Amino acid sequence: MKTNDNNLEKRIKKLQKEIKKHNQLYYTLGKPVISDLEYDKLLKELATLESEYNSKIGVTTLFPDFEKKSLFESLKVFGQTKPSPTRTVGAPINKTQFSKVAHTAPMLSLESITTKEECLKFDADCKKKLGVESLDYMVEPKLDGLSVELVYENGVLTRAVTRGDGLYGEEVTSNIKVIKTVPCNLKGDNPPRLLALRGEIIMHIADFQALNKIQAESGKEVFANPRNAASGSIRQLDSSIIARRKLHVYCYKILTYSEKMPDTDEKIIELIKNFGVPYVPRAKHCAGIMDAINYHIEFEKKRDSLEYEIDGVVINVNRIDYQEKLGTRTNNPHWAIAYKFEPRKEITRVENIVIQVGRTGVMTPVALLKPVEVGGVTVSRATLHNMDEIAKLDIKIGDYVRVQRAGDVIPKVTEVLKERRDGDEQVFHMPLKCPSCFSLLEKEDVFYRCLSGISCPAQLKESIAHYASKGACDIEGLSDKTVEQFYDEGLVSRFSDIYNLKKEGLLRLEGWKDKKADNLLNAIERSKNTTLDRFIFAMGIRNVGKHIANILSEKFLNLERLMSCSIEELMEIKEIGPETAQSIFDFFNKENHKEEIKRLLFSGVSFQNKKTGGKLVGKKIVFTGVLSKMSRKEAEKLVENEGGEAQANVSNDTDFLVIGENPGSKLDDARKKGIKILIEKEFFSQFME
Repeated sequence: MKTNDNNLEKRIKKLQKEIKKHNQLYYTLGKPVISDLEYDKLLKELATLESEYNSKIGVTTLFPDFEKKSLFESLKVFGQTKPSPTRTVGAPINKTQFSKVAHTAPMLSLESITTKEECLKFDADCKKKLGVESLDYMVEPKLDGLSVELVYENGVLTRAVTRGDGLYGEEVTSNIKVIKTVPCNLKGDNPPRLLALRGEIIMHIADFQALNKIQAESGKEVFANPRNAASGSIRQLDSSIIARRKLHVYCYKILTYSEKMPDTDEKIIELIKNFGVPYVPRAKHCAGIMDAINYHIEFEKKRDSLEYEIDGVVINVNRIDYQEKLGTRTNNPHWAIAYKFEPRKEITRVENIVIQVGRTGVMTPVALLKPVEVGGVTVSRATLHNMDEIAKLDIKIGDYVRVQRAGDVIPKVTEVLKERRDGDEQVFHMPLKCPSCFSLLEKEDVFYRCLSGISCPAQLKESIAHYASKGACDIEGLSDKTVEQFYDEGLVSRFSDIYNLKKEGLLRLEGWKDKKADNLLNAIERSKNTTLDRFIFAMGIRNVGKHIANILSEKFLNLERLMSCSIEELMEIKEIGPETAQSIFDFFNKENHKEEIKRLLFSGVSFQNKKTGGKLVGKKIVFTGVLSKMSRKEAEKLVENEGGEAQANVSNDTDFLVIGENPGSKLDDARKKGIKILIEKEFFSQFME
């Protein structure tokens, strides 16, 4: 892609941001919104553009001398200290009720390919680097589940950790132990001192279908696919739920081993089998790359008859010494590849096209399909994105279409079968008015938008859920589904109604008992004491994310000044452009928004402004390790109360790194960057006493 340097840099930054968002949705939340193929396309474009940028500035990689550096080292790119998504695995784990735990060894991802030519190139590259004329491979189905590390100490299962970001994951040991097929003790009289295995948590298709039937019959949300069901199940706080959901774990790789490592992948699978641990089914030793390609062809034919979901095969160089010589890239090995299948496709009919209203008022056309089973999952809806996409597909109501679960996850219309038209098909037209509040729509680029804001019921429900989200007012327990229930029951019709909820009203609702009601009401009460930046973000103003909300709070200091500011004042702020300035100005000048803010303040919502004269004004602090005095979250709040900024990661502008017990990789980053390091006791004695 040839473009000028500024545009090239902008595109790289945009792709990095977009891919990180999709990493979070896929790896952490288990709710992907794009297909694997679309994701791989974005990642390949980013890698190409980064390479082009490097050529222009005279380096061969964004990470010079990478081989000499630690696997996940954070280097400065475009003034950023977080690595590019082309150099990282997975996504940071969310703060949940599961502990964050380090893996015994990094859990890497695999590079994906989709063609025979790419497979042959992989084989040729490996042979060239090794200086050999032939290679044998261990090939196995690529199970579509959630990666996990199982740690056995002296033969006893002591820890199970999800992949997370590849270095750290969520500890789910108690949940893994209730999975019947996972042994709590290894077979054999002389177990190793330490054995860490990598495996995949999956749900068999029949169990997935049975679970969804139960979910539907009890009025609960059904899962989109077996992977989402497995991901959602393993994060349950009640282990008895997991026991009922019939999960399986299949292992295929040794991450850490206290004994002598087997010399081939084939022997590793045999060792896992001998320990009595479920191992990846139908793995095969292949004499050469053509044997591996034939294995791929065979499995693609039989995939629909398997009891579990697979989306390709994994081809591993068999010899471990060859794997060591080939080494790894930043986030995936040179010695293994994921050879993906073509997405499943089925033919069905478009019964209708309806409009879905988003939080910011964007109208998204959605095709309602005659239910069709695609790869074991019933598909009845597919997004059509916008009117440009509808025109591109030339899709009409009544058309027969080819639908695929792109990447075997997201339903997508790929083709209209125009030869099957009978003349009764109907052209879809974007309505003139919002289907939720009936206000006139406005066209912006390829989108149509309702500008009614929170007076629109559809936007209101999504906005209330956003108001309650973690980054905003952080009302634990007020989920999208709960908001929907409260709205339908007439309990909430605006933000401020949250603060009028009563226990007796909650207890009348289906599924609500004393403890659940008390927990929610306590969370609502806590949310009244917030900060101005969180409140601004909670309002859901177009183009205003957490960063802009923080800038606005620092610039205007109080809500009254912000609400009365002019577009010109907003435009004086470096990070705010004309479009964002206009959306902020418009939001605070709508009468219904002004009235709602008054009601929130009257309900007791107040702002604890960041100090302008505290001990840490202007200082940027990062914490690592386990603190003895308080939790890290509490320490970060103290920093903010003293006028400082608590950063998530070490950067060149960090002032101090505060370390507790068992500090992580941030300590190495701080040393390399020359950042001042304080032990916990020093920090609290200097600044907090």
